[in-house]
Amino acid sequence: MAVDLEEIRKMCELLMVANQGDHFHALGIKVTDIQRNSIAMELGYSDDIVGNPETGVIHGGVITALLDSCCGFSASTALDELALTPTIDLRIDHLGPAEPHKPVYAVGEVYRVTRSVIFTRAIAHQGDVSRPIAQAVGNFSRMEKGTFTDFRHTMLTAYDQIFGEDA
Repeated sequence: MAVDLEEIRKMCELLMVANQGDHFHALGIKVTDIQRNSIAMELGYSDDIVGNPETGVIHGGVITALLDSCCGFSASTALDELALTPTIDLRIDHLGPAEPHKPVYAVGEVYRVTRSVIFTRAIAHQGDVSRPIAQAVGNFSRMEKGTFTDFRHTMLTAYDQIFGEDA
């Protein structure tokens, strides 16, 4: 049985807004597409995420957080049940600076699943996927089945409380 992608959407939406102090909310990361084994995200430009005020270039750590999130949520789409997938290892290649005042898009995909590890990759770009500004390869834990049974119920209940049952 495969995880319900609607539940993944709800988990992503909840995590993006529920904790006002976390990096999803602080950076303004948004999930724009969810497919089996793939997630797409968008990071809007703001002065708050600039690493160099003289050039307006987005901080590399922000791009790293975007790619880690994109790979991790992609890994969640490959599961049998709703769960989180902790990062084991992540490599980021920063290929060039993001242009100031433009959003950054990321697309992550799962390319292999084993009993205990989910292998992912992602690219960050600004509208042209053939010209990435960064790329990532990440390995994520596939936790033992049943580990997140209570998580699913708690997450869906919190989602309904925040967004309403019909959201």
